[in-house]
Amino acid sequence: MIQRLQSTLFDEKITVSSQSLEKLKQFIVLLEEWNRVHNLTGAKTHEAMVANIIDSLFPLTFISPVSCLLDVGTGAGFPGMILAIVLPNTQVVLSEPLKKRVSFLKYVALELGLLNVTVEPRRVEHIVAPAFDLITSRAVSDTALLLSLTQNVSDTHTAYLFYKGSRVFEEMEAIEHQLDYAIVQKDQRNYLYIKGKA
Repeated sequence: MIQRLQSTLFDEKITVSSQSLEKLKQFIVLLEEWNRVHNLTGAKTHEAMVANIIDSLFPLTFISPVSCLLDVGTGAGFPGMILAIVLPNTQVVLSEPLKKRVSFLKYVALELGLLNVTVEPRRVEHIVAPAFDLITSRAVSDTALLLSLTQNVSDTHTAYLFYKGSRVFEEMEAIEHQLDYAIVQKDQRNYLYIKGKA
């Protein structure tokens, strides 16, 4: 498992420290254990979990570094927990309202010693915090709604990274105000990177 993950990271030119690699391996083991009982995610096999990790980390090849990020609707930890593991100097807040997933996320943060992780057991619109440098989200709602829901935790300098499918193009057409953005395509994934609101 660890060799497959390591070689795939290398192939995708994603740089990860040996310590982070070990924690990613531990994450897979913990997710596998919890998934049997709690059905946290559809990623049931090692291959699926590795694919989800690569999906989570691929944007590190093109986004700017940040000191704090918020992941909206983290679920079982993709992408927020995965980003937190490989970015130990970035403060990561995970927004997740579902209790069993919250328990899992807190357990992972404790087990892996992730001092940079805070789990918010509520929906993003109920979070009170200063503006984040980066707001991420995978497969949660459409782009316009996500921008609206995160208004209370963003400002003009906040960047956004949304992990989207094919609908991203029509979603962006429907947004009236001008945004400085790029869409990076990889396989079936479209990464929408908004570099701050105009």
